[in-house]
Amino acid sequence: MGSRSGAAPPILAPANPRPDGQLRRCQMSIADRIRVQDVKTLSDDWYVLKKTTFAYRRGDGEWQTQSRETYDRGNGATILLYDPARRTVVLVKQFRYPAFVSGYDDMLIETPAGLLDDAAPEERIRAEVEEETGFRIHHVRRVFEAFMSPGAVTEKIYFFVGEYEPSDRVSAGGGHAGEGEDIEVLEIGIDEALAMVSDGRICDGKTIMLLQYAALHLLRGA
Repeated sequence: MGSRSGAAPPILAPANPRPDGQLRRCQMSIADRIRVQDVKTLSDDWYVLKKTTFAYRRGDGEWQTQSRETYDRGNGATILLYDPARRTVVLVKQFRYPAFVSGYDDMLIETPAGLLDDAAPEERIRAEVEEETGFRIHHVRRVFEAFMSPGAVTEKIYFFVGEYEPSDRVSAGGGHAGEGEDIEVLEIGIDEALAMVSDGRICDGKTIMLLQYAALHLLRGA
């Protein structure tokens, strides 16, 4: 929602004139185009839900009042374990209540993931992957970062890959029952995993992104 108004006080100098007489757009940070007017905390239970009203300077220079809700759950990390010799990957299968209430009547197949909770991404993902899968991985590589739902959620996810061998498994994994986790560990060939994306058995966004990365860069077909 939003309303336009040209009367909002500017926070930038006007666009600079060019030598040819035409206007040149200022070089600016996006922060220079935002003026926060009001912030309300709607919920601060499990995570933090806020409603913010702000003035936004549009591309045409006009100010517009907008209101948005943001859900802050912190940043996270996820990893795809892969065995280049056998062309396999390790995934996990678990219940996700939000997916269930959206009509998905099955467990979700995913890459191991977790919130950072103030830890460094590399440190957190090594601990998370051992907790969920039982594999102890010492060397991980960050491949990219992404906002997963930037229209409402502040979370940024750090994406990792790491090689594994069967001998790297030190426990059964499965997560922490005390935290409500009930995780099944899956070892799947990359071709089968990509087929599962195509037919809908894998429908988690972060998992699809890492499987596609692996298919392009790590586990290309023979």
